[in-house]
Amino acid sequence: MQQIDWIILICTLIFIVAYGVYKTRGSKNVQDFIRGGNESKWWTIGLSVMATQASAITFLSTPGQAFHDGMGFVQFYFGVPIAMVIICLVFIPIYHRLKVFTAYEYLESRFDLKTRSLAAILFLIQRGLAAGITIYAPAIILSAVLGWDLITLNITIGILVIIYTVSGGTKAVSVTQKHQMLVIFTGMFIAFFMIVDALPAGVTFTKALDIAGASDKMKILDFSFDFDNRYTFWSGIIGGSFLALAYFGTDQSQVQRYLSGKSIKEMQLGLLFNGLLKVPMQFFILLVGVMVFVFYQFNATPLNFSPTATETVLNSSYANDYKALEEEQELIFNEKQLLIKEYVKSENEALSKQISEINTVDKENREAARVLINEAAIENDVKVEANDKDYVFIHFILNNLPRGLIGLLLAVILSAAMSSTASELNALGSTTALDLYKRNVVGERSEKHFMIASKWFTLLWGVIAILIACVANLFDNLIQLVNIIGSIFYGNVLGMFLLAFFIKFVKSNAVFTAALITQVVVIGIYYFTMFLPESQGDKAMLSYLWLNLIGCGLVMGIAIIIQATSGTKNTQLA
Repeated sequence: MQQIDWIILICTLIFIVAYGVYKTRGSKNVQDFIRGGNESKWWTIGLSVMATQASAITFLSTPGQAFHDGMGFVQFYFGVPIAMVIICLVFIPIYHRLKVFTAYEYLESRFDLKTRSLAAILFLIQRGLAAGITIYAPAIILSAVLGWDLITLNITIGILVIIYTVSGGTKAVSVTQKHQMLVIFTGMFIAFFMIVDALPAGVTFTKALDIAGASDKMKILDFSFDFDNRYTFWSGIIGGSFLALAYFGTDQSQVQRYLSGKSIKEMQLGLLFNGLLKVPMQFFILLVGVMVFVFYQFNATPLNFSPTATETVLNSSYANDYKALEEEQELIFNEKQLLIKEYVKSENEALSKQISEINTVDKENREAARVLINEAAIENDVKVEANDKDYVFIHFILNNLPRGLIGLLLAVILSAAMSSTASELNALGSTTALDLYKRNVVGERSEKHFMIASKWFTLLWGVIAILIACVANLFDNLIQLVNIIGSIFYGNVLGMFLLAFFIKFVKSNAVFTAALITQVVVIGIYYFTMFLPESQGDKAMLSYLWLNLIGCGLVMGIAIIIQATSGTKNTQLA
């Protein structure tokens, strides 16, 4: 990092925080603090919804996901447009008519207080964990590649977000997210064109796509009914739709974004705007990762992109084995270059097959390196993540982009972390204050009392998120980790809302009991079909996306059975 990078990075972050505080100073009541005074236009809502979901994890992990596995991850988002339409037609009119401050407020009006409180608690658990991860994700990676202190980074990111979120509430989150999205899109477009420009002479964008296709990176659609395959067309359309319905329709961090709209029309237009742009945005970010892959077909890469992992294995008894793999990697790279250069000239299909085969060898070599890294971590009694997907893009940024642009791309990563974390803290604070504190502890008080309570709870959750970030460990892939956490809880909560909307004969006790049973069952399914097999080195038996459908179906089915059974018993007693 040169002086110009530091100037761009620091000035960008200071401007965002200062602007958020300045534009939203002086919130006078709960309406201003939690619903932003209902002043947001549709484009502000749309960008705010996108910024809430597009955390730093998106811009660090997604390109790495494409680098290793290609464009197939975009199928994960196919359910988003479907969910947006349903939410606009069903959820928003109900929320607007009841003038709710939180999504869970509706569950009390339909069922009872304990059902509302349970849904709020499930949200607080999963979103509280996710808030810590959205801080930790950029911090752990920037710490590893730049040598910055991890704890200091966690605290710095957390404090910057807390300052304007506690100060201005929902409005502060919304106005800052517009500028954060501007920084994010500017940085990503510049990075994309810089990557394409850095390709060798004669390798056009079209030929780059051909190279990626020959390496099996451009396969977008998978129509197989393979349930253990995480990303297929069907898991995206079905499981992804249920995940998106739960996330955008019942997760307060998203609901609070569009409840700030001036009217029901502004809310609906904002969500439809997000639905139209979400898949193209993710496609573009994945395409950036594919272009990074093509760039590295002509430029040598480390055997593992994580500096910490490499250092660990080189300081162990496995160092010589690892160096042998590095030598093998160099031979693979040289052979691959010859094949690709010949393919660019002739576009011979036989060469395409050979490129695919040598990329398979490359992948196996990298997998062998990960095995050694894991063995070295056990030997040295340290925790090291051998999977380097989250380090691919940041490695490219720091080693191949010009000075000044590095500062901008780091600002993109930190802005994304701040925008997502701000929405989460804002929602966590308001949910705790209104769904738990107000309804279960103190009862009715003044508007000012609950506004101050929301600020204090936002601060509390900010501290909790920083603490979670400081003790977190890197998992297989951070963007998947956040979605896995959500999938464990979202289906259950969505089922509760669908019961409330459509199954009118089901009462509160049946829903409450069914939700408790479902949550235990879903956690059990995740543990035995995904976590346990993967921890033993086997492939998961089920994609986590299906947990959303399973959770939703279970809670609805169990609640209907309980209600029908209790109704039969009551009839017999009568």
